[in-house]
Amino acid sequence: MLYQAENPHGGDRYGRAVELDFSVNTNPLGTPPAVRRAAAAAAGRMDRYPDPFCRELTEAMARSEGVPREHILFGNGAAELIFTYCAALRPRRALELAPTFSEYAAALTAWGCQVDRLPLRREEGFVPGPDLLDRLRRERYDVLFLCNPNNPTGRLMDPALLREVLALCRERGTRLFVDECFLDLSGGAETGSLKPFLAQYPGLFILKAFTKNYAMAGLRLGCGLTADGDLLTAMGRLSQPWNVSLPAQAAGLTALEEREFLERARQLIVRERSYLRRGLERLGLEVCPSQANYLLFYALSPLFQPLLDRGILIRDCANYPGLGPGWYRAAVKRRRENQALLAAIGEVLDALDTI
Repeated sequence: MLYQAENPHGGDRYGRAVELDFSVNTNPLGTPPAVRRAAAAAAGRMDRYPDPFCRELTEAMARSEGVPREHILFGNGAAELIFTYCAALRPRRALELAPTFSEYAAALTAWGCQVDRLPLRREEGFVPGPDLLDRLRRERYDVLFLCNPNNPTGRLMDPALLREVLALCRERGTRLFVDECFLDLSGGAETGSLKPFLAQYPGLFILKAFTKNYAMAGLRLGCGLTADGDLLTAMGRLSQPWNVSLPAQAAGLTALEEREFLERARQLIVRERSYLRRGLERLGLEVCPSQANYLLFYALSPLFQPLLDRGILIRDCANYPGLGPGWYRAAVKRRRENQALLAAIGEVLDALDTI
C-alpha cells in the first residue's frame, strides 16, 4: 500500500463522493458477469493457498496468446511486474517517452537507474517519430520503455517504426519493454503487437494486464511475456509465491474465454470515443486524437475540482512529464455516462464565463 505518499494515479475514489469515475481506463462494459461469478466462487475456497505456479492459468494464457508457456509470468497486477522487472535487471540508464505512464520511472528510480526522456511534440499529436531511432543510435541505454498505445495520449505507434526500434535495440544491446495493456481494447493487436517477435528477440518483454480488458482492477492480475527464461526466473524469485490470489486466477481463466465480450467493447469504444471527442471539441477543448479507450484533452479553465464537486472524477495530467496544468484524461464510457461528463464540463465552463 502507499504510505505517507501522494497517489500519482487515477482511480482513488475512496474518501471522496464519486459517482462517475473517468480517471481509470477499464473496459466500459465493466467486468463480464461470468468473471464475477468465477471470482466469487473462488472466494468460497479462501481457506486454500492459491497455486503458486498459476499452472492452469498459464496453460490457458499460452493457448490464448499463441506463445510457449515457458514465456509467461503472472503477477499481482501489471505494476508488480514493472517493479520486479526493474529489480531483476537493475538497469543503470533507461529511456522512456514523455508523457507516458509514470510507473516505469518510479520502478527504475527505485533501483537507482538514470531515466532519460524523449519529449513527444504537442504539435505532432504526441506521436513518436524517427527521432526515437536517432536517440537510440546516439546514446547507450540498458532498456527502453514503450507504451503502445501510449498512456495518457492514446496514440498507437506506427508498426513499421516499432519494428525498426526492436531491431535497433537488439543491434545496440538495449532491452525493450513494451506495455501492451491497452492494445486489445484499441483494436491494434493484430498489427501492433510484438508477440510474433518474442522468440527472435530474447531482449523483448511484453506487458499485458486483465485490469483494462476485463475491468478486473480490484483483483490485480498482470502478465509478462518474454523468451528470456533467466529474466523470468529472476523476476519470479523477487515475488512472493502466492502473489496471484485464488479469485484472480479463477477470474483470469474465465476472462480468457470472453472473446465476444471483448469485441463488443471494442465496437462500443470506437463509437463512443468519436462521440466524446466531438462533444469535447464543441466545448472548445483541445483533444488529442486517440486509438485507445481514453482521451487526452487540454482546457484553459480548471476542471478537476469543479467536476469532483459534481461527483465526477477525471485524471488530472499535470504531473506527467511533458504535459502540465490544463491537461486531463477521461476514459471512454457508455453513452449515458459520456453525456453526463459533457454536460458537467459544459456547466463548469458556463459558470466560469459568468464570473
